[in-house]
Amino acid sequence: MNHQIWDSRYESMQREDLEQLQLERLQSTINRAYKNVQCYNNKFNQLKIVPEDITSLADLARLPFTTKEDLRLNYPYGMFAVPLREVVRIHSSSGTTGKPTVVGYTKNDLKHWANLVARFMTAAGVTHDDLIQVTFGYGMFTGAFGLHYGSEAIGAAVIPMGGGNTEKQLMIMQDYRTSVLVGTPSYALTLADKMEKMGINPKSLSLKVGLFGGEPWSEGMRREIEQRLCLSATDNYGLSEVIGPGVAGECLCKNGMHVSEDAFIAEIIDPDTCEVLPPGSVGELVLTTIAKEAFPMIRYRTRDITCLDYSACECGRTTVRMKKTMGRSDDMLIIKGVNVFPSQIEEVLFAIDGCQPHYQLVVERQGNSDLLEVDIEVTENIFFDEMKKQRAFLINVEKQIESVIGVGIKVKLVEPGSIERFEGKAQRVVDRRKI
Repeated sequence: MNHQIWDSRYESMQREDLEQLQLERLQSTINRAYKNVQCYNNKFNQLKIVPEDITSLADLARLPFTTKEDLRLNYPYGMFAVPLREVVRIHSSSGTTGKPTVVGYTKNDLKHWANLVARFMTAAGVTHDDLIQVTFGYGMFTGAFGLHYGSEAIGAAVIPMGGGNTEKQLMIMQDYRTSVLVGTPSYALTLADKMEKMGINPKSLSLKVGLFGGEPWSEGMRREIEQRLCLSATDNYGLSEVIGPGVAGECLCKNGMHVSEDAFIAEIIDPDTCEVLPPGSVGELVLTTIAKEAFPMIRYRTRDITCLDYSACECGRTTVRMKKTMGRSDDMLIIKGVNVFPSQIEEVLFAIDGCQPHYQLVVERQGNSDLLEVDIEVTENIFFDEMKKQRAFLINVEKQIESVIGVGIKVKLVEPGSIERFEGKAQRVVDRRKI
C-alpha cells in the first residue's frame, strides 16, 4: 500500500515535539482570544483565569467551553479576533434553528485551510493527476469550498458541480472522466441508484476515490458504496465553527481519521459531567483551534460522539485518530432510557441480505411510552413475497436490531424508492414526540 503524506513535518511529528508545538500555539491563541474577543475575556474573568495561568496542556481542562449558543449570542462578528478589514471570507451555518453561526477567515486562514484539506485528500490516495467532482452545494456551507481549495492545493483539476441535478452529475462523471467523487455518503448511494436505473455500469467510469463527509455513516454503508461505485470510500470530518472540512480524515488503512494536531487539540468529555475522559473512552469531542487567526475556538463542544486512538498507524502518521462519529450528544435518541444512534441500526441493516441502504427512524409517544419504528426499504422480491416469508424476514430484522440497541422496536418494510431521497444529508430521524 502506497502511503503518500502531504506534510510529513507535522503529520509524522514525534509526540513530544508535537505536544510542545501544541502548547506554544495554544498559549498564543489564548492570549489573542482573551485580548480581542469580549466573550472569551468575560469567560476567563468569571473563572478568575488569565492566559499566563496556562503553562501545560493539562491546564486546557481549566478553560471554559465554547458552545453554539455563544456563537449565536455574539452574532454576527462578536467572536472574531481580528478587525473585519482583515477578514477575506465569511461562511455561516444554514440557521435553520435560529440565527446562523457566522465564521470568518483571514488570507492566512484560507491558505492553512487548503493545506489541511490537501492532507486528508492525499492520505485517501488523491494526486495532482486526478479530476475531482464536488457534489456539495457551493454557498455559505463550508464543505464545497474546503474540498475545492484543497484539490487546487494538490494541483488536481476541480469540477465544481455543486449539489443536485443527479442525471447531469452522471453525464459529467462519464464525459469528463471524473476520478474522485466528493459529497455526502447518502448522496453517493443516490448516484448509485440513478446509475442502476439508467443502466450505467460503474466499471465503465473512471472513479477511483470517494471522499465522503457531512454526516455519520457506518462501515456497512462504506462497503455498499465501494461495491456499487467501484471506488475506495474514505471518511473525513470537519465542522464550520472550527474550520470546515480539514479537521480529520482517513488514510488508506481506513482505521480512524487522523486529526491535524498541529492545528487542533482534541479532547473527549463526558457530555453530562463535562469531565475529560481518558484515552480510548467514548464521549463528546471537544476541539480547540491553535492555528486560526480570524476565528479562534477554545474548547468548542462539537456534540459529536466518538473516541480517540493514540496507537501507531501503519501509514507513518503519528497524529491521533478519531473513530467514525456514532451520532450526536444533542440529537441522539433516548428510547425508554436507552441511548440509540442511527449508525448502530444502520450497521445491522447493511449486514442483512435484502435490506436496501435507505431507512428512516420514526419516534412517537403513546401515553407515557416512546415507540421506535424503523422504516426499511427492501428489495422487490422481499416486498412482494408471500406474507409468511415477509413476516419471518421482518421478525428477524427486529430481533437483530433489538439485540444491538437493547430496546424493543417495530420494523416496517416499505417499497424500494419510497423513502425520500436528499441531495445533501439524509434525514434519518423523524421525532414526532416534539410535535
